[in-house]
Amino acid sequence: MTDQSPPRRRGGQLKTETITMAHGGGGKAMRDLIDDVFITAFDNPETGDMEDQARLDPSPHLAEGGRLAFTTDGFVVDPLFFPGGNIGDLAVNGTVNDLAVGGAKALWLSCAMVIEEGLSVDILRTVAATMRRAADRAGVRIVTGDTKVVDRGAADKLFITTAGIGVIPPGRDLAARHVRPGDVALVNGTLGDHGAAILNARGDMALDSPVESDCAPLNALMEAVLAAAPGTRCARDATRGGLASALNEIAQASGCGIDLEETALPLRPEVRGCCEILGLDPLYLANEGTLVLFAPADQAEAALAAMRGVPEGRGACAIGQAVSAHPEQVVLKTLFGGGRRVDMLAGEQLPRIC
Repeated sequence: MTDQSPPRRRGGQLKTETITMAHGGGGKAMRDLIDDVFITAFDNPETGDMEDQARLDPSPHLAEGGRLAFTTDGFVVDPLFFPGGNIGDLAVNGTVNDLAVGGAKALWLSCAMVIEEGLSVDILRTVAATMRRAADRAGVRIVTGDTKVVDRGAADKLFITTAGIGVIPPGRDLAARHVRPGDVALVNGTLGDHGAAILNARGDMALDSPVESDCAPLNALMEAVLAAAPGTRCARDATRGGLASALNEIAQASGCGIDLEETALPLRPEVRGCCEILGLDPLYLANEGTLVLFAPADQAEAALAAMRGVPEGRGACAIGQAVSAHPEQVVLKTLFGGGRRVDMLAGEQLPRIC
């Protein structure tokens, strides 16, 4: 097991208020940036030796027959700060959730940052501190990373790439190919909140009741669901491309059709209203704390109850089911009794969402 003695903090301090090219040059300025901002925020036993890699022992976490899960994701968002979070929350929660929806228990994250020359050091400190809080909430550790600085104009303030490692307990095998006709589609909360929050933060609309991003870790929710409904087939977090794209991926992988009930879709009035005004479809708006999962019909109520028992799932509801009709297609049953095919998102509704 990794040595649990207190990490050794470094002593460097930044002398400037903004990031310069010297902070990416590999010398003292870069060392001071890492010490002052990142080691201060992420310090833990696994980072204590400050080698070029984290040295991790998975054996206490990996039961016989278990598997490692490994994922990576890049995060870009404009603006960096928005109602309900910032790019740091996205980077941690997005990677934790990619592991969680596959049934993995997230353990460790890496963090690589591409920083534009001129970015405020205070902004970077705030993002790093947010990442630490998000990691603590999700029960994971940020154990290694990398920093690059690029010229002004070569990036848009800050890009973050995180990778995550987790363990899948023996016997779990969540995959879209397992979905069968009759399985019930469940979501844990309202749709499109993140996309609407970003749109409003850009000043493109003036909502009387601003929508906050749903950015949150979903690992505790998934563990609760799998304990209550062990037959759960699969789950996907409905990030870029929204619910519609996630459901199309599941339909294509399983060969099933999917029927959605328009009356069952959980949408905030503010999100519904702005979509109507701007001509957007909320099914394609990004989410950062909303997932869709499929459970056998006889376990759907247990899965719903488990979701509603954790804060991130209080708005959980059933929205449709897998069917044998129209294989590999998603169809929305409208308020008027008709059916509308919901295709995979083509292009982008909104740029730089997550």
